[in-house]
Amino acid sequence: MSQGKPSFQAIDKTLSGVRILSVALNLPGPATLMRLANMGAKCSKLEPLPPLGSAKGTSSDPMGLYAPHAYKQLHADVKVVQADLKTDKGQAQLHKLLAQSDVLLTSFRPSALKKLGLAWEDLHTQFPTLNMVSIVGSSGAGAEIPGHDLTYLASNDLVSKLNLPASLFADMAGSLQASEAVLKVLWQRAKPGRSQGKGVFNEVALEDAAAFLALPRHWGLTAPKGYVGGAHAGYQVYACANGRVAVAALEPHFAVKLLEVAGLVSAHRDPMLLPATKTRLAAFFAGLTRKQLTALAQQHDLPLVSLPNA
Repeated sequence: MSQGKPSFQAIDKTLSGVRILSVALNLPGPATLMRLANMGAKCSKLEPLPPLGSAKGTSSDPMGLYAPHAYKQLHADVKVVQADLKTDKGQAQLHKLLAQSDVLLTSFRPSALKKLGLAWEDLHTQFPTLNMVSIVGSSGAGAEIPGHDLTYLASNDLVSKLNLPASLFADMAGSLQASEAVLKVLWQRAKPGRSQGKGVFNEVALEDAAAFLALPRHWGLTAPKGYVGGAHAGYQVYACANGRVAVAALEPHFAVKLLEVAGLVSAHRDPMLLPATKTRLAAFFAGLTRKQLTALAQQHDLPLVSLPNA
């Protein structure tokens, strides 16, 4: 498996001819837009004007300020325009873009959308065929409560001790659900029936996305006594001679092969649940380098990946 720079090239042309307009900032909205562009949609994004005196090409999206490399990748296939929606000129520019769009993507709180003239009830009257996907923090009344990825993960017991999560899981899961919502509203608008051709509204809550990610924990799968939470000796991260190794020999045939390669024999019905097995595997991996482990995985068809020291 490649551990290099991730690539997000266009994967298909499913949404070829579909026009998406986004006013969503930060990460969930742009990540959604990137996925939609990868599916062939024609994507545009309307950003606020940057502060006076800013250099040419400056983005007013916070992502463009604190992570310009990420912003660049997110918007590689997106046409970015800037306008002040609090002015008549900005509203005129917005309405021109809306009239040319199939889907509007937002990530503001409902009260902010109302102030900007982007409330669904108003848009649906002015642009009856326009679909709208609104990304919010929490659903219902909770949409007005401020929050970010960290708070949504925390509310679903996905934050460990004082450690920050390894990625922005709620934001990225939310972008996947928002991409799905775009496909959903387009399908609903095209579906034969009384409402055929009329725009559809769909709301995506980042806290709900985090709750979906948390289901394995809720089920106990990742609890300390769960098979993928530490109880199974074949599903662990072990130290090796010059780093670490992530082992996922969970299925019986992988577990048997791992024990065989490690030279471990046991008459126990499920030796992978024995603490002694974990201890003996730890000793086995400690004597091997990352290079040796990679060769071992290829030779014996084992699901493991070597890692540098933390």
